[in-house]
Amino acid sequence: MVNAGDMNGSGNLMDFLDEPFPDVGTYEDFHTIDWLREKSRDTDRHRKITSKSKESIWEFIKSLLDAWSGWVVMLLIGLKAVSLVRVFAPYACGSGIPEIKTILSGFIIRGYLGKWTLLIKTVTLVLVVSSGLSLGKEGPLVHVACCCGNFFSSRFSKYSKNEGKRREVLSAAAAAGVSVAFGAPIGGVLFSLEEVSYYFPLKTLWRSFFAALVAAFTLRSINPFGNSRLVLFYVEYHTPWYMAELFPFILLGVFGGLWGTLFIRCNIAWCRRRKTTRLGKYPVLEVIAVTAITAIIAYPNPYTRRSTSELISELFNDCGALESSQLCDYINDPNMTRPVDDIPDRPAGPGVYTAMWQLALALVFKIVITIFTFGMKIPSGLFIPSMAVGAIAGRMVGIGVEQLAYHHHDWIIFRKWCRPGADCVTPGLYAMVGAAACLGGVTRMTVSLVVIMFELTGGLEYIVPLMAAAVTSKWVADAFGKEGIYEAHIHLNGYPFLDVKDEFTHRTLATDVMRPRRGEAPLSVLTQDSMTVEDVETLIKETDYNGFPVVVSKDSERLIGFAQRRELILAIKNARQRQDGVVSNSIVYFTEDPPELPPNSPHPLKLRRILNLSPFTVTDHTPMETVVDIFRKLGLRQCLVTRSGRLLGIITKKDVLRHMAQMANQDPESIMFN
Repeated sequence: MVNAGDMNGSGNLMDFLDEPFPDVGTYEDFHTIDWLREKSRDTDRHRKITSKSKESIWEFIKSLLDAWSGWVVMLLIGLKAVSLVRVFAPYACGSGIPEIKTILSGFIIRGYLGKWTLLIKTVTLVLVVSSGLSLGKEGPLVHVACCCGNFFSSRFSKYSKNEGKRREVLSAAAAAGVSVAFGAPIGGVLFSLEEVSYYFPLKTLWRSFFAALVAAFTLRSINPFGNSRLVLFYVEYHTPWYMAELFPFILLGVFGGLWGTLFIRCNIAWCRRRKTTRLGKYPVLEVIAVTAITAIIAYPNPYTRRSTSELISELFNDCGALESSQLCDYINDPNMTRPVDDIPDRPAGPGVYTAMWQLALALVFKIVITIFTFGMKIPSGLFIPSMAVGAIAGRMVGIGVEQLAYHHHDWIIFRKWCRPGADCVTPGLYAMVGAAACLGGVTRMTVSLVVIMFELTGGLEYIVPLMAAAVTSKWVADAFGKEGIYEAHIHLNGYPFLDVKDEFTHRTLATDVMRPRRGEAPLSVLTQDSMTVEDVETLIKETDYNGFPVVVSKDSERLIGFAQRRELILAIKNARQRQDGVVSNSIVYFTEDPPELPPNSPHPLKLRRILNLSPFTVTDHTPMETVVDIFRKLGLRQCLVTRSGRLLGIITKKDVLRHMAQMANQDPESIMFN
């Protein structure tokens, strides 16, 4: 045994945490990362590398490699994501975007971006897409790209040991996924910024642009669509749009918003029923039943028999002289001598009328079957089915406006721009606008949606109709509920996602949300120098908290810092194995100098290195509106509530989410994870 005088006099008391041990800084599964802590650790790492780079040439080279590692990862992501295009991409259930959004917000879901997910689901997605079900493969490509980003970033210590930095890579990977899915590199960057990313600094914007650029360039080299173009649904219209057509475009936006609301409510209700009834116990039978119903109903109709991508392509196309589609069965004027690319509006023939009622049946079928297909235990995306619903409705509206203009060109709304014998209305444009409206109604995207659509089709001059439809669709859908389909599934699954788009306007205070509340047990805390190893282990064993505030003493409760549960466990475990003299009765202290101990006391254990000396704090009278904003913008895992330096309680991200749910008259217990 070593007496206290020897310990205090030597000044060489071992702080074994000077050397890192395995798993420090990692998190438990289904927990939330601490963004402030991760940023501080990366700053320390960068400062250390910079200082060492002056010591030798080798250290200087290592610093350059570290600086360029982000760009190398982006290059590898772009190349790898493109290599999966022709074999499609794997995903376990649904599109994966709800989980990607949650992961990028700081949540840990181990294995979701692992190599087994990437490997095993490849075959299943190929089979599912080729089955003819009402689903798409584009959405899961975002998840596939993030799997690639997770794999490559794990090969660089800069990202593998810092969850915050890793999420910068995953944000860029999501952009690459959309880039290869639609051939829309700029839209991919904006999609990552607007829809999936939680933290998107300027550096990530540049790297996302670079990853999307590499992916798009390689996609163009591979030419997977066989049309020597990057886009999936290239269109070439010969007629400009006119101001009077904004009215039907806005009507399509209204339809898209209503469809989005209907789909979200019905799909969530069905998914909730699947989770809470015996139906969820038979996922294989459900898939077989939906597949059988799809095959039986879809086969007789030529517009549901073909693949959804082919259907959308046909609906987008303009009718030329050589088109053989029923949609182009117009009655020709035998005296027409106009050029082939400027065919005037003509009366609809029997093929067009047949196509109209077939499209009407296809629209009803797609609306209903997509509700039951999305969310099954199979790989599935929602982009293409939503676009198909909108394209069908848009083409029907376009043909209606075209025939109205042809037969009533003397009406005041047509007189100025639709003279007899002119090519006035392009039904394919209406299909494109309808597709954007329905996709926007389901996802609530706006800017990224418009960019994806004009990149997807090459129709840059039709950006105003797309904008009008997208904005109208969002306004209408938001009137019935603020959640898009991805946010709705996040809440259905109980993930702790704090949406930056939500508004909190209730006049509550931090003291109303913090724990402990009145009548509850006191807050579990650590003292700075009066608890033994056994006391700490008992506290850890009897509670399931992610961390513990450290105070001077239980009498004063003056806050010193915050210690993470996982790091306490690892520190004590390693100390028992590596540090002689540490036993159950050893005093644990978080100060620089060891406490005064009686003679023959066991060796104390210094854990100051794992202590966060600057935990984020608010006062008990801080408005919850401010607290919610702090949690969103700083990505906090928890904050401590104090008054004049004295610890009163703690507010976790889960507490904030529960309070927001309660204020919105929702079930606060629906938030299931920490």
